[in-house]
Amino acid sequence: MDFLRYAERAADLVNVPLEDEDDLRSHLADRPWLADRITSSDVRALRRLQRDLRPVFLADPAPDAGGDGPGAAATEAIVERLNTLLARHPVSPFISGHGEAGLHLHVAERESSVAETLAAEGLMGMAIVVCDLGPDRFGSCQAAKCANVFVDTSPNRSRRYCSDRCSSRANVAAFRARRKAAAPA
Repeated sequence: MDFLRYAERAADLVNVPLEDEDDLRSHLADRPWLADRITSSDVRALRRLQRDLRPVFLADPAPDAGGDGPGAAATEAIVERLNTLLARHPVSPFISGHGEAGLHLHVAERESSVAETLAAEGLMGMAIVVCDLGPDRFGSCQAAKCANVFVDTSPNRSRRYCSDRCSSRANVAAFRARRKAAAPA
């Protein structure tokens, strides 16, 4: 089981617009075994989960004075929110073996709804990221008109944008602003 991928899927879930079942099917196009089981209650539950997860990604990771890691208050807020969500969406791991994947862990019962499965995967992935990499690995895009969130897997915790597209746009806008400011009046 790749917990980092589950954390990244949680970020993708927060970013996707979920108006109806078709939106969720599109989001799960690479996972047809889940997409085939979607119900309207999954969409409602996942919209709530989106609202519950967003604050984890938006927590201010500013370090305490003199520190280089996240501040104690941000760490506490992230851990508290994730623990609350883990209690609300229990993880029920079991060993599975299917196809060429070999034996691996699933974090939701076989009979779980799509929403319960996605919640368990996302929360477990985010919890492992917090424990293994630190709570400062969650962020929100710094591009002017973007509200997407992401999991920062960069070696030096320097990611500022959700995608290469947003990074390029921001860099081009900054270049143009510098060029305009430097131009003679």
